[in-house]
Amino acid sequence: MPSLAWQKSSFSSDEANDCLYLAATPDGILRIRESDTPDEIITTTPAPLDHLIRSLKAGRSPRTR
Repeated sequence: MPSLAWQKSSFSSDEANDCLYLAATPDGILRIRESDTPDEIITTTPAPLDHLIRSLKAGRSPRTR
């Protein structure tokens, strides 16, 4: 896998161990990690992540399937 360009979330604090990072690959896969566990990476695509963010902003928890 090529080197990823991780971007720190603008909502992350200035604390070194309290940050969320996101990286995108050319195939459209998004990777998300936390600074305190950088080897644990979750993957998703833009549509589900967008749905999750919109639900959280609206005060709704995402439904489990």
